[in-house]
Amino acid sequence: MSLIAERLNKVSPSQTIAISTKAREMKAAGRDIISLSAGEPDFPTPRNIKDAAIRAIDEGQTLYTDVSGTPALRKAAAAKFARDNHLDYKPEEIIVSTGGKQVIFNAMVATLDKGDEVIIPAPCWVSYPDIVSLADGTPVIVGAGPNQGFKITAEQLEAAITPKTKWVMLNNPCNPTGAAYTAEELKALTDVLLRHPNVWIFTDDIYEKLVYGDFKFATVVEVEPKLRDRTLTMNGCSKAYAMTGWRIGFAGAPVALTKAMDKLQSQSTSNTSSISQAAAVEALNGPQDDVETMRQAFERRRDLVVSMLNEAPGLHCNTPEGAFYVFPSVQGCLGKTTKAGKKLETDEDFVLALLEEEGVATVHGSAFLFPGYMRISYAASDESLKEACTRIQRFCQGLN
Repeated sequence: MSLIAERLNKVSPSQTIAISTKAREMKAAGRDIISLSAGEPDFPTPRNIKDAAIRAIDEGQTLYTDVSGTPALRKAAAAKFARDNHLDYKPEEIIVSTGGKQVIFNAMVATLDKGDEVIIPAPCWVSYPDIVSLADGTPVIVGAGPNQGFKITAEQLEAAITPKTKWVMLNNPCNPTGAAYTAEELKALTDVLLRHPNVWIFTDDIYEKLVYGDFKFATVVEVEPKLRDRTLTMNGCSKAYAMTGWRIGFAGAPVALTKAMDKLQSQSTSNTSSISQAAAVEALNGPQDDVETMRQAFERRRDLVVSMLNEAPGLHCNTPEGAFYVFPSVQGCLGKTTKAGKKLETDEDFVLALLEEEGVATVHGSAFLFPGYMRISYAASDESLKEACTRIQRFCQGLN
C-alpha cells in the first residue's frame, strides 16, 4: 500500500515557485542574482493598512471569525464590487478565503465530478489545470497566441464547449501574459456562454487595478448581467495592495455556491487570519492613493522592459495591457548555443542557462502551457530591471 495518495500524481509542484526557490538558493550561496520570477509586488503594504492590522491586534481581534469572513470584510467586498464593477453582491454572497488560490480550489472541489470539463485559455497560470485535475475534473486547454493578443476568440470558445463542460476560467488581466480583455472582447465570449446555460464562468480579476494606458477594465457580469446566476467573480488584496503575504482572496457568487464553498472551507482552513481580514477592510474601504502610485510605477517599468527586450536578438515581446508580467517569445534563440556551451533546445533550457550564466531568474513558458516563451515579472526596481534586461541582451548577443 502506497503512503502517497494516487490523486497527487495528477499534479506537479508549482514551477514558478521552483524557479524562485532555485534563485534564492543561488543568491544565498553568494551569486549575484536578479529574480524576476516571483508574482508579487515589490512595494511594502501601505501604511494605513498595516496600521489597521496593528489596531486589530491591540483591540483583541485575534479570535476565530465566521468561516466565510467577518461581516465587516464581506460588506467591504460587496461595496468594492458595487463601486468598481457595478455588481450587486450581497454580503451573504461573498466568501473570503486564504488567498485567491483557495477560492479557486474551493470552487472546483465543491462543484466538479469526475469527467467534468473546465475550459482554460492558455497561456495560463500554472495552478489552474492542476487544481482542476486534483478536483477530478478535466482541464481543456485552448491556446491563444500573440497574433490574437494571447486572448481566445468566441469561435475558439464555442468549439471547446461540450456537453461535459462545467466551467470556463478567465484570468483578466492574465498571468503570465498581462493580456486583458476589453468589454467588447468579453461581450463576444459572453454571447457564446448565453447559448450554453449549463456552463459556469470563473473570472479571476486579481490584477484588475493594474491596467495601463487607455485600457478600461471590465468583468464578465458587468458586461453581461444575465450571466450573474452562474458566474463566480474572484478578486483579492494581494496584487493591488501589495498584500501577498496577508493571504486574502474573496469572491462573489450565487448563495448556493458560496454556501458549498463555505462548507468545504469549514473542514479545511476554516476562516483566514482575523488580523489580515481587518487589514483588508482598510485596504478596500480606505484611501486608494498608494494603488495608483504603484500602478504608475508598473506602467513605467512595463514600457522599459518591453523596449529593452525587443532590442535583444532572438526575442520578441508584446506590450501587455495589465498585470506586471511580460511574455516574450524566445523562439528566435532556440537551436543556438550559449557562450558556456549549452545548447538551447527548449524554453526551459533558455531560462536555466540565463539563470546560470547571467544570474537572471525568469520562468519558462512551458510552465504556463505555452512553450517557446518566458515570463518576466517587472515587479522590481527600475535599476534592477535595467540591469536584468542588459544581462538578457548580453546573453542573447552571445548565442551562436
